[in-house]
Amino acid sequence: MPDNHYDAIVVGSGISGGWAAKELTEKGLKVLLLERGRNIEHVKDYHNAHKEAWDYPHRNEPTQEMIAKHPVLRRDYPLNEATMGMWADEQANPYVEEKRFDWFRGYHVGGRSLLWGRQSYRLSPMDFEANQREGIAIDWPIRYEDIAPWYDYVERFAGIAGTQEGLDILPDGEFLPPIPLNCVEKDAAKRIKAAFGGQRHLIHSRVANITQPKPEQNRVNCQYRNKCWLGCPYGAYFSTQSATLPAAVATGNLTLRPFSIVSQVLYDKDRQRARGVEVIDAETHEVHEYTADVIFLNASTFNTTWILMNSATDVWEGGLGSSSGELGHNVMDHHFRCGASGEVEGYLDKYYFGRRPAGFYIPRFRNVGDEQRNYVRGFGYQGAASREGWDREIAELNIGTDLKQALSQPGGWTIGMTGFGEMLPDHDNRISLDHSVRDKWGLPVLSIDVELKQNERDMRRDMVQDAVDLLEAAGVKNVTGDVGDYAPGMGIHEMGTARMGRDPKTSVLNSHNQVWDAPNVFVTDGACMTSSSCVNPSLTYMALTARAVDYAVEELKWGNLS
Repeated sequence: MPDNHYDAIVVGSGISGGWAAKELTEKGLKVLLLERGRNIEHVKDYHNAHKEAWDYPHRNEPTQEMIAKHPVLRRDYPLNEATMGMWADEQANPYVEEKRFDWFRGYHVGGRSLLWGRQSYRLSPMDFEANQREGIAIDWPIRYEDIAPWYDYVERFAGIAGTQEGLDILPDGEFLPPIPLNCVEKDAAKRIKAAFGGQRHLIHSRVANITQPKPEQNRVNCQYRNKCWLGCPYGAYFSTQSATLPAAVATGNLTLRPFSIVSQVLYDKDRQRARGVEVIDAETHEVHEYTADVIFLNASTFNTTWILMNSATDVWEGGLGSSSGELGHNVMDHHFRCGASGEVEGYLDKYYFGRRPAGFYIPRFRNVGDEQRNYVRGFGYQGAASREGWDREIAELNIGTDLKQALSQPGGWTIGMTGFGEMLPDHDNRISLDHSVRDKWGLPVLSIDVELKQNERDMRRDMVQDAVDLLEAAGVKNVTGDVGDYAPGMGIHEMGTARMGRDPKTSVLNSHNQVWDAPNVFVTDGACMTSSSCVNPSLTYMALTARAVDYAVEELKWGNLS
């Protein structure tokens, strides 16, 4: 057997790619894990994990040079000194915006599993049924019951802190003890429940931060530092580096190759199977081929689809998986940046411990049951209450000893929340290859043509007004509705473009995440999503990946993928 052959190849080492590598190696397969960016080793390479704002030359603010070099990153929080170099450089990795799309990528081992917000919720039975019920796009080929055992499985390993709530719209899971609500949030929860007859709920965030040690994974419980995006040296939050990669390495079956840009899947049209991948060395630009019996594409939604579009173009003009005409279409994100905030009177004798990496969550309540708004689907809220700190403005005390004394004490309480709304799949929201623009390696780039449609615009009005109503019901004062700058992509939850379905004429993947046109190619990152729900999607990627690997290995045993 040549040195470049493996039982399985996994492309991408982020949340879903890490899971694919773990599951495949633990089932005895020899696996090559390919990552287009640099390696980041757990703990050793978390260079900023213990720094505070004053430890950076510019107090963790972007410089004018950074702003000039990174016109996309500058649009939101990713551009700062602490995470500089963690987000993909748009100079080396450009893309074309037919309409504004803020694409924030993580090109390194671990991908955005090192940078994610860790909010971890299950899709509900309603989410898997909504497309069919409402006649939108196509039906999911699976139901909640198909994925529920896999949610259990990945939650137990990853470690999700949360509470059992018994809500149909937000299924419970296998939880560790929650990160507690503070005193203001607890009282707000009681008042909201009473004001809305138990139909609206403020609950603990469900986050992938362990609250009890996992010694079998060498992970220590959360230290309440709230520096997760800098890499956690305690392994307290779930990432490829802290959890799935060590498990895969422990098997002795993994080969990790960073700086490896997959340019295409190599397709054997006689066998109607993929035989491997072509790789460009990101440092030397040398081209290599690696072969395998099964391939998992987990390069993140758009990059996975880019690979498919750039593959087997001698067979399908639109690339591998394009026979349905849906490859690249149905882009979704979660639209947000609208909610409310206000001031909370009292509680001045109360404080809280540490810097929580979580807050509260208000599950979807719109278009549930018999209610029907002037839009379909709904939204949830993420938020928190806290006391103002030393950086608050004190207009009447602006200099000298009095100012120093005032700033040594915490200020009043505030509370705020932002809605995350579901974006419907729409064929017109699409990505495509633009061969007139090339990246650093001479490869064509993606052109992105995505916008919010009327359903999302109508929903956003409720997202603001309902937030105001909720906070006022909780007794919050001086409540103001907030509408911030939002463009698709800012949610960093890009989904769709290679959707699952029941029919190869209308979908790219089947119910087991196999590409219809090449059954030994699996896609289990965000590209596979048939609809988006309104909850954070990463937990679903994990569950779908574990489920697909289990199926793929059985199919390999029976010789159905060769």
